[in-house]
Amino acid sequence: MKPSLSIIIPTHKRADILRQCLEHIEKQTIATQLEVIVVHDGESGIENEKLKIENSRVHYFEIPKSQQGIARNRGVEKATADRILFIGDDIFLAPDACAKHLACHGEQRRTMTSHQVPLVSARGDTGAVLGFTTWDPACGITPVMQWLEKSGWQFGYPMIAKYAHKIIPAEIQHRFTYTSHISVPTVIAKAHPFNEDVTLYGWEDMLWGTALRNAGVQLFYEPDAKAFHHHHIELEDSLKRMETIGRSLHTIEKIDPTFDRIPKGWKLWAHWLLGLFPTMRGKHERAFIRGFQK
Repeated sequence: MKPSLSIIIPTHKRADILRQCLEHIEKQTIATQLEVIVVHDGESGIENEKLKIENSRVHYFEIPKSQQGIARNRGVEKATADRILFIGDDIFLAPDACAKHLACHGEQRRTMTSHQVPLVSARGDTGAVLGFTTWDPACGITPVMQWLEKSGWQFGYPMIAKYAHKIIPAEIQHRFTYTSHISVPTVIAKAHPFNEDVTLYGWEDMLWGTALRNAGVQLFYEPDAKAFHHHHIELEDSLKRMETIGRSLHTIEKIDPTFDRIPKGWKLWAHWLLGLFPTMRGKHERAFIRGFQK
C-alpha cells in the first residue's frame, strides 16, 4: 500500500537520539500510513547496525558528508508518498502530529475545519504546513533556551501566534519555513529543492522558504501538530551558533544578494547598538556581528 506521508530525517552520528525520534514516529496514530527515510549525512558504516532497524517502513541510507539540505534532497528523491514531512533527528512528534499534517493537506478532508479549507484550492494541494515545536522538558531547559523560545530567536512561534490555523502572510512566511517540522506536497519538494551551495548552518530554511514564496506556495500554521525539540543548549552553545549564523550570511549573499535578512545600513547599526547592552539579546547580537565580520 502506498504511504500517505514520507518523513525525511537527516542525521549525523546520533544513533541514540535518532532511535528515540523513530520510537515517537512508531507511536503515531497513523503509523501504518507512514514511510520514514533516514539519511545519514556522512558515511559511517555502523549507524544502521547501532539502530538495529527492523521496521520495514524505515529506510536508512548514507551519503558522503555534505550538509542537511543535500541530505533532504536525497531523501526527497526516494520518497514515494504524495506528501513529505521534514523533521530533525532530535524532533519528537506528538502521537497525532502526522495526522494533523495530513488533515491540513486535505488527505482527510472530513476532519478539516472551515478555517483550514483555504489551504486546498480547486487545483489541489498547493501549500506547506508548519507544525508547532517547543523544547522537550526531558532534556533540561536552561535560561537561554527559555529566552530563545520567548524572544523568537530559536522558535519564532510567538510572532505568528495570531496566524494559528491560518495562512501566514506571504511577505513574512519565509522566516518560518522551519525544516525541523514542516510538510509539503512531494511535487513541490521536488520542484524546489534545497540549495546545495549552502555549507554552513543557518539561513538554509529561509532561503528555501523564499523560493517557495516566490513560487506562490502558501504556508499554513497548524499549532495542533505538536513536536518537542530534544536538544539541550547552554549559553556558550547558543552564542557559538549565533556566530556561525552571522558568518554564513556571506555565503547566502553570494547565492541571493536580495536576501532580506542581510544586515545593511541602519539594520547593521541596530545590531551594533543592541550588542552594547549586557542583556541576553545583547550577547547574541555581539556574537552575530562577530560572525558577520569574519
